[in-house]
Amino acid sequence: PRRPARAERPTGGGGRAAPGNAWAPSVAVHTPVKMKGLGLACLLLALVPQVVLGTHDVYIVTMVGDPVVSYTGGVEGFPATAADLDEEMDVTSEAVTSYSLHLRRHHEKLLDSLFVAGTYEKLYSYHHLINGFAVHMSSLQADFLRKAPGVKYVERDTKIQKLTTHTPQFLGLTTAVWPTGGGFDRAGEDVVIGFVDSGIYPEHPSFSTHRTDPYGPVPRYKGKCEIDPVTQRSFCNGKIVGAQHFAKAAIAAGAFNPDVEFASPLDGDGHGSHIAAIAAGNNGIPVRMHGYEFGKASGMAPRARIAVYKVLYRLFGGYVSDVVAAIDQAVQDGVDILNLSVGPNSPPTATRTTFLNPFDAALLSAVKAGVFVAQAAGNGGPFPKTLVSFSPWITTVAAGVDDRRYKNHLILGNGKRIAGLGVSPATHGNKSFGLISATDALLGSSSTKYSALDCQRPELLNKRKVQGKILLCGYSFNYISGTASIKKVSQTAKSLGAAGFVVAVEDSYPGTKFDPVPVNIPGILITDVSKTKDLIDYYNSSTTRDWAGRATAFQATVGIADGLAPTLFNSAPQVALFSSRGPDVKDFSFQDADVLKPDILAPGNLIWSAWAPNGTDEANYAGEGFAMMSGTSMAAPHIAGIAALIKQKYPKWSPSAIKSALMTTANTIDKGSHPLRAQQYSTSEMMTLARATPFDYGSGAVNPKAALDPGLVLDATHQDYITFLCSIPDVDPSEVSNITGSRCGSGPKGQRPYDLNIPSITVSQLKGIQTVKRTVTNVADEAETYTIMTRMSPEIALDVSPPALTVLPGSSREITVTLTTRSVTGTYSFGEITMKGDRRHLVRIPVVAMGFK
Repeated sequence: PRRPARAERPTGGGGRAAPGNAWAPSVAVHTPVKMKGLGLACLLLALVPQVVLGTHDVYIVTMVGDPVVSYTGGVEGFPATAADLDEEMDVTSEAVTSYSLHLRRHHEKLLDSLFVAGTYEKLYSYHHLINGFAVHMSSLQADFLRKAPGVKYVERDTKIQKLTTHTPQFLGLTTAVWPTGGGFDRAGEDVVIGFVDSGIYPEHPSFSTHRTDPYGPVPRYKGKCEIDPVTQRSFCNGKIVGAQHFAKAAIAAGAFNPDVEFASPLDGDGHGSHIAAIAAGNNGIPVRMHGYEFGKASGMAPRARIAVYKVLYRLFGGYVSDVVAAIDQAVQDGVDILNLSVGPNSPPTATRTTFLNPFDAALLSAVKAGVFVAQAAGNGGPFPKTLVSFSPWITTVAAGVDDRRYKNHLILGNGKRIAGLGVSPATHGNKSFGLISATDALLGSSSTKYSALDCQRPELLNKRKVQGKILLCGYSFNYISGTASIKKVSQTAKSLGAAGFVVAVEDSYPGTKFDPVPVNIPGILITDVSKTKDLIDYYNSSTTRDWAGRATAFQATVGIADGLAPTLFNSAPQVALFSSRGPDVKDFSFQDADVLKPDILAPGNLIWSAWAPNGTDEANYAGEGFAMMSGTSMAAPHIAGIAALIKQKYPKWSPSAIKSALMTTANTIDKGSHPLRAQQYSTSEMMTLARATPFDYGSGAVNPKAALDPGLVLDATHQDYITFLCSIPDVDPSEVSNITGSRCGSGPKGQRPYDLNIPSITVSQLKGIQTVKRTVTNVADEAETYTIMTRMSPEIALDVSPPALTVLPGSSREITVTLTTRSVTGTYSFGEITMKGDRRHLVRIPVVAMGFK
């Protein structure tokens, strides 16, 4: 049982954590201060080196001047480093090396000129994606630095948080995708996926090379492989081609405890190994636990390479400075895909738009460098405006429930059947056994110090009473906080010789998400409070007590059915209850943005995948090699792996083309041919189902086979994204320049945010009539004629011209979309544009609008 956000465990403070909200990756933005007073500030530092500078924090600083990825020349002695659109940057070239060193030296020279040595510590120089650095210093020094020439932006660092056996079959990879690309043993060949997460457990069979074809070198990838300080062995093996860890900001902030954390890429959490295996784990790995096999695991792209960039740690999560350094390094190393199963708790508080911060700016530069980025949408669902991934250049992934459900039931001695959750064997011989509650098995007065009800401490219970019976335990808040676990209940019951256990939820905990947990003895969790009442009423009526209320005889009996095998449903996929919902927001005041988010839906509920045996993220899987986890963290690597398959087939495609192929081919109907539904709360806070909207699933559920042959794509360039940023109402052009290094004014005049050429259309304030244009490009081998159809809620009229068009291979055509307000309802209307080709391609563009007078 877990909280909605517990699929990605919320981070807590550790040590001297940097102040501010514990959200990330975006952080607070300060408008650069003009240079008046700089001379006095420098004089003060020169004359009073012992001045009390205050508490030190980590700050991210961006500087005037282009980073490597966008430097086109202009600095004497340093030739251009930016690559042309069709060229791949050589990060080892003399030009890149010398310009990178120039930027690094410039950063150090600035700091040396302003501050006394020893009063600050420079942690990172960022030079590939953004020009800047991270520095540990006081707030007073930060104020001085803001006024220094060449400094554009200074902000205090904040923290980040973490936001499969069956899904390859569910998504059709095994039958419809892998065979067309040479089989599973070639799916994703030589594509490098970078994982910015909690590291990796390299000994896991999902990452082994013992039973695979030999992996050759990937010449374009230049990443490093750290050595395990304990085993003195490299973390890389051919499958894993890069492994580095980033913790300078965490160390400077006082959050890093070397006695608990691993100062290496080793995964001490479990999350990173789980994510990497979903995207790129080896095919056909048996998932064994407690003597049972739950199928064979595989990544989406089993032959893709894995590059590890560890930024998340056990006790505190991570820091934005370390994440930006990892992203910068990953792109410099030459990854093709980036997976980010991390995110903030809320939009940045001090920027005018959610899209303008060093984290999103680094990802914008990564996209410019040709790297596709998948990011988890967040786990704040089912409530609106809970997304933590905002920018249109990022592919934001929502979590879906696939067609596999683990359910079980309890059979009472009075004939009643009570449904519950439990991945466990049936009671021996499918028989019933006596039932005894933990409170009736209590030894002495132990309850005065410890709670025996949740069955976490076997020494508090009378083994003689429990042996051979089913132990009835209560569900407490300790399960939600993570201090109690179903696994520990099973260990307690087993150590006492019980025939099994039942954990019953007596009180409603709004927002709690209950997941089935694999255990090695018969066990079940009853989550329905009304069913728990039935169980307790039966138990009490069947238990004889003396005058003091002590139980003297137990006549209640129960049996637990076999819960090891899942049941398959056609009502799949569904949008998972915890998955964050749109609309996207453009600022901290939650003003709606003209960008549809999330972008796409992928499996993210009860996903079997690799686990680090020393992982601490989930108590129910401590010491295990596999775990069944839920969260948008699990959805994002599905998209990263499928994107690797597209990259393998079309190595020259841009990230926006890959994103378009995924979105325009997505499904909006489930396996039963019904419209997708989303899990929601009813008025009584029970889970129910409602028809899903694009704010739940974006363009729909991913369809890998169709994405590998999309027919048309909607492409966008780096300049298109800059034009988008500059078109946001009330945006400060200097802020765009400070964060991205690109100036406003070079794009088309009169652009609006919804004019960005992405495979969705969102107009948050539709007043009267608005026209929007989209450009489609034929990526198929033959010319194709498309007939265009529209569907829209009656409050908005949706028209497209021309009604049909022919697009030649490699050519582009423009369509004009007209939206007209018919009636004002104060709510969003949803529709779509469908382009049906005469060669069987089907291209869908979701449309979202709210009419205003």
